[in-house]
Amino acid sequence: MIYLEIISPEKMLYAGEITIVKLPGTLGSFEIMDNHAPIISTLSKGKIKVKDTKGVITFFEISGGLVEASDNRINVLVEK
Repeated sequence: MIYLEIISPEKMLYAGEITIVKLPGTLGSFEIMDNHAPIISTLSKGKIKVKDTKGVITFFEISGGLVEASDNRINVLVEK
């Protein structure tokens, strides 16, 4: 399982276990799944797509940010 947190300056937008997340990277969108290699990347304007462990898909519209993933833990800092 992957644990994801999406945080904006105002509040925590999402925290929980997921199966996959799709992110709008500065150089193009990419996905992070279980046991992904460690990564740090900038994010551009777009949508974050989250699929939780129950199959529920949630979207978050962002104007940019950063993502850091390591050891099945993903931290996303976003501007909204």
